[in-house]
Amino acid sequence: MYVRRDEAGRIDRVSRDATADCTELVAVDAPELRAFLLGEDAESASTALQSSDLELIRVLEDLVELLTDKGVIRFTDLPEVAQGKLLERKDLRASAQRLNLMEDDEGLL
Repeated sequence: MYVRRDEAGRIDRVSRDATADCTELVAVDAPELRAFLLGEDAESASTALQSSDLELIRVLEDLVELLTDKGVIRFTDLPEVAQGKLLERKDLRASAQRLNLMEDDEGLL
């Protein structure tokens, strides 16, 4: 894709072909091009991704708990590093709930 940039260096116009305005070639998968096409700046796109990651982490924690409760997997089947991280997060969540730092949380699943 060919782009034109504003005075601040941000993409402000895109074209499939080189034009008098759009002369700089940018890779189709470039983060700044995707952000422009989505109508977001790169910082807000990064923030949205981080927020989504945090939500997904909780989904994965709940999924592991569900699978172990149903006997599909054993907690000890997980790598030791994963076991440690899951136990640490469970302890942190319990501490936060005791201190009323979090709403009463029954999980996402």
